[in-house]
Amino acid sequence: MSGHRKKFAGARGSSFEDYTKDYILEPLSLPESPGGTTSLEGSPSVPCIFCEEHFPVVEQDKLLKHMIIEHKIVIADVKLVADFRRYILYWRKRFTEQPITDFCSVIRINSAAPSEILEQQQQERNDNSFHGICMFCNEEFIGNRSVLLNHMAREHAFNIGLPDNIVNCSEFLCTLQKKLDNLQCLYCEKTFRDKNTLKDHMRKKQHRRINPKNREYDRFYVINYLELGKSWEEVQLEDDRELLEHQEDDWSDWEEHPVSAVCLFCEKQAETIEKLCVHMEDAHEFDLLKIKSELGLNFYQQVKLVNFIRRQIHQCRCYGCHEKFRSKADLRIHMEEAKHTSLLPEKQTWDQPQYYFPTYENDTLLCTLSDSESDLTAQEQNGNIAVISEDTSKLHALKQSSILNQLLLHESLKN
Repeated sequence: MSGHRKKFAGARGSSFEDYTKDYILEPLSLPESPGGTTSLEGSPSVPCIFCEEHFPVVEQDKLLKHMIIEHKIVIADVKLVADFRRYILYWRKRFTEQPITDFCSVIRINSAAPSEILEQQQQERNDNSFHGICMFCNEEFIGNRSVLLNHMAREHAFNIGLPDNIVNCSEFLCTLQKKLDNLQCLYCEKTFRDKNTLKDHMRKKQHRRINPKNREYDRFYVINYLELGKSWEEVQLEDDRELLEHQEDDWSDWEEHPVSAVCLFCEKQAETIEKLCVHMEDAHEFDLLKIKSELGLNFYQQVKLVNFIRRQIHQCRCYGCHEKFRSKADLRIHMEEAKHTSLLPEKQTWDQPQYYFPTYENDTLLCTLSDSESDLTAQEQNGNIAVISEDTSKLHALKQSSILNQLLLHESLKN
């Protein structure tokens, strides 16, 4: 028994050194789920927003095609969606709570336009095998069509519209190139005697755009297949007016979907720090707010404490007795039975610079910690000394007397 005590005491005595040897080499992420509730991730598939059809995450285009054909819905600018699966799950839930017309614009489908047009548009939006040459500088582009169209708009002030609004793009560009080859201005459609004269005309007259009255271009814009009685030019003008009318709108009522914070000891999530603290106190007998108050922790000390606990739990180590376990479940049972969740080690163990860095990259709990002015008062009560920068006007003398020299010497001796 005495030998066991000596061994345990030795572990306690070297605990700080053991903690400094902990390394996490891979980036970690806490479990996430839409809507702020914990759920187990099943197979990597995405459901349709309106029915029970499922599609693999890697086959996103099949789901988009399904929703176009079966449900007549198009997701615009899908490439801007950071997490497609969570995006679909979010709107699937919202559409069960409110009518789809509360969120989406309804357009009348032209019965003369086959659904193949929408499929063709979707295919072109996702196609990365496009090959084209700039009409103005002959630079070659390979990849998505948007690269070439954005280049012409940015470098040559030639804008035919957003890439996602165009269909049969290759044919469109060939039509325009033929006009230029025939020495015809794309805007006023006059013909000139040579290529240089045409270039000077289009540059000086600012005719580097297409003729909006030419109905030949209508077939290259998806809007002409969707909304009856309006050309792509009229719709663009409406969009511009709408932007001007709403640019002074008040955004004070903007409400962002709450992001959930995860418990320090289990996978329970809550939308506020208050709810999460209540859970940790009831389920794990860990009172974060009480610890903060009793120890007078400022914001940065709270950050270090949270990151310290996260690391110990991730490595299945009890920070109360330093015993390691095979799984987090075994660790949680031990800490709850032994009442070790509230048995924090000495402050010097976790109040270290290494714990400024998050253990988990997406740890929302760190963003909800209090950084109020009361933290400054607590800091003063603890006798913390304010840090004053060294005078850099005399660099040579500073190099000889700087406190950094002492810190470097101490660090080298320790290593």
